[in-house]
Amino acid sequence: MNNTFVSTASAYRSGFVALAGRPNVGKSTLVNRVVGQKISIVTRKPQTTRHRIHGIHTRPDGQIVFIDAPGIHQSGGRAINREMNRAALAALDEADLVLFVVDAERWTPEDQAVVERLRHHPHPVGLVVNKVDRIKPKQKLLPLLDSLSRKMDFAFVVPLSAQRGDNIDALEREILAHLPTGEPLFPEEYVTDRSERFLVGELIREQLMLHLHQEIPYALTVEVESFKRSDKGVDIGAVIWVERDSQKGMVIGAQGQSLKRIGRAARLAIAENLGESVHLELWVKVKENWTNNPGALEAFGYDGT
Repeated sequence: MNNTFVSTASAYRSGFVALAGRPNVGKSTLVNRVVGQKISIVTRKPQTTRHRIHGIHTRPDGQIVFIDAPGIHQSGGRAINREMNRAALAALDEADLVLFVVDAERWTPEDQAVVERLRHHPHPVGLVVNKVDRIKPKQKLLPLLDSLSRKMDFAFVVPLSAQRGDNIDALEREILAHLPTGEPLFPEEYVTDRSERFLVGELIREQLMLHLHQEIPYALTVEVESFKRSDKGVDIGAVIWVERDSQKGMVIGAQGQSLKRIGRAARLAIAENLGESVHLELWVKVKENWTNNPGALEAFGYDGT
């Protein structure tokens, strides 16, 4: 393990940094923290992230392009799970540097499976130990870091808390030290390569995942059908697709109350993200077994990207 920081003051550096790890270890929270803006939705539910999203962080000395992708998971029985794993693995192929993100509180067989895949990666792999603020007492942290650092030959190890923002600067320095020299890959004002329309759909899906329970969040997707700006703000129309009529009833709720709560929360989240007044209309429709239908997945944008 090499923890030596290499100065990058003499040359501008830029490159792609993939975040690898099992679901729900805080990869999206970390990207949002470094970029300084919410570009990836976050919930406590595993597999919240379904697509590859580029988060772009430009500094005076370099540009870091994070690739936030679905967590690599072993339960890939349905077509959507296979597409999510494909997106996660494609992110590794695109990267100049990989950050293996783990939860300081728990090491699982899925973590070990990711390590086995990363051992032969052609580019450097850094270990990011997230949620270290939860380790009590603090004396347990050093033995934990020592144990985790022995899992493979990491380029560096950085303990941090993405939620609180602890030690983020140290991570940025290590990332830049391991990126190639080169010009910025995106204009300075960019924070993501995804459209506002895409981000709106994700913000709606985030509220669905936060408000609904059991299997329902995994059986739905959001399609933004209209996105129009005027001097009064943004008018948005979106369809929530589910797999069965019973799920449609659960999303709508008695007298439409569930859908109203979700719509209100989504509208506020979108307005905060866009910095504009928002009018949002939601509809719920059924497309049977869409999560296991390759044609439907492609139509909804689940194409491994």
